[in-house]
Amino acid sequence: MNLDKVLSADRHSACRLCRVAVNGLTVTAQGETLLSDVTVHIHCGQLTALVGPNGAGKTTFIRALLSQVGYRGVIEHQDAHGKHFGAIRTGYVPQHFPFDKQMPLTVCDLMAAAMSRRPVWLGVSAKVRAQAKETLAIARADSLLDRQLGNLSGGELQRVLLALALYPLPDLLILDEPVSGVDQNGLSLFLDVVTELTRTHHLAILLVSHDWAVVQKYADHVILLDKKVLAEGSAREVFESKAFREVFPVSSLWGGREAG
Repeated sequence: MNLDKVLSADRHSACRLCRVAVNGLTVTAQGETLLSDVTVHIHCGQLTALVGPNGAGKTTFIRALLSQVGYRGVIEHQDAHGKHFGAIRTGYVPQHFPFDKQMPLTVCDLMAAAMSRRPVWLGVSAKVRAQAKETLAIARADSLLDRQLGNLSGGELQRVLLALALYPLPDLLILDEPVSGVDQNGLSLFLDVVTELTRTHHLAILLVSHDWAVVQKYADHVILLDKKVLAEGSAREVFESKAFREVFPVSSLWGGREAG
């Protein structure tokens, strides 16, 4: 199987997704407003960072995009002319992936479980193994194919999970603090792969992060959320806004993570 085919499978020569248009998104639970009238666009070919304090509704926003929570408002996937597409493929990379590290499960086993209906304990076919390796190569993780999950570093595991989210290649990729606790080398490699995906495959990518240095370096667009949109624009525009200073009054912007 050719790697280029894996990367372009089922995609048009021109990107069919221009943006995820979120209009008037409101989520309530047990009488509490979790999100109020959120209106934003997540454009393809860009990395959009979602920032905000704890309890701001970032997880609720992601769950709404994944259709895991009820909401009022409209979430549409639009082309360049504002035409609404049907459901699109969404990839998701979580912050944590809980599993038994003593379990003799390899990276190949994990990938095969998602790629085939055949039970892993019956063995992995040569075709699926090749497919798994080529998909891992997108995330620069093909060398990990036969490693046990429990022996991976934090950065290695996150690249494997990224590869898993890229099969089949999604239109929207959601990254929920995927490099929290990962060392600097692992963080840089992961985010270099992610930004390469925006350039080569025009993916719409939403990154939730509390690491201001990461947001400054990698984000094309930033949304400051605290139950509603307080500010949006470039990283510097948002970080220098009055709204940001009110939410994070003691943050050190250009040197690291959110205070606290």
